[in-house]
Amino acid sequence: MRRGIIAIDGPAASGKSSTARAVAEALGFSHLDSGALYRAITHVALDEAARAGVDNPLALAFESVLRGAEDRGLMLQPDGAGFACYLDGAPADAELRTPLVTAHVSAVSAVPVVREWVNAKLRELARAGVGVVVDGRDIGTVVFPDAELKVFLTATPEARARRRLEQRGAPVDADALAREAERLAVRDRADASRAVAPLRRASDAIEVDTTSVAFQEQVLQIVAAARGVLGDGAGAS
Repeated sequence: MRRGIIAIDGPAASGKSSTARAVAEALGFSHLDSGALYRAITHVALDEAARAGVDNPLALAFESVLRGAEDRGLMLQPDGAGFACYLDGAPADAELRTPLVTAHVSAVSAVPVVREWVNAKLRELARAGVGVVVDGRDIGTVVFPDAELKVFLTATPEARARRRLEQRGAPVDADALAREAERLAVRDRADASRAVAPLRRASDAIEVDTTSVAFQEQVLQIVAAARGVLGDGAGAS
């Protein structure tokens, strides 16, 4: 079976992580979630800011934050079909999905030294020789520009807002949808306008609009594209 790298990019709440996991499982690849590392570093930065009595974590020296993250054992560990984020010797996903982390992760992930650290970790894991599906916002443009397949997921702001609210178990009504859609629009503008690795579609990426497509259908579409690039043996037992 030919192994390779599949890069899945897109804005917040476009379904990158869930799609990447399902595609990885279908192909027998491993799923790498770049966002988990950015969230973990944001979590560490917020902890350090609280201890220092600083309101804005961006006021910190991020070289020190990264050393603190390494001291706390921040890493991605193999876990089933993918990798789980570990911090302080334990799985950390629940700690990384809080509203506070979500509110700060875009700004923290724009810090150049943070991006360099995360990209190095992702490339190190991908060099292990297994096929990987990696999702994020600059995977196909910066992290793995030579990926065998690049995918850019899109969806309307309303569809993405609904997904985000449902993920949180929050009420889904017109007012909540409008507020969440505006929060996502602010995040989109920040991600697309940042000086370092802005969110954009790679010129050779296929675009998949997930607004009204059933989840399994979008997964099958990407799996078919992957097998077309990597050969029919991809994902075969």
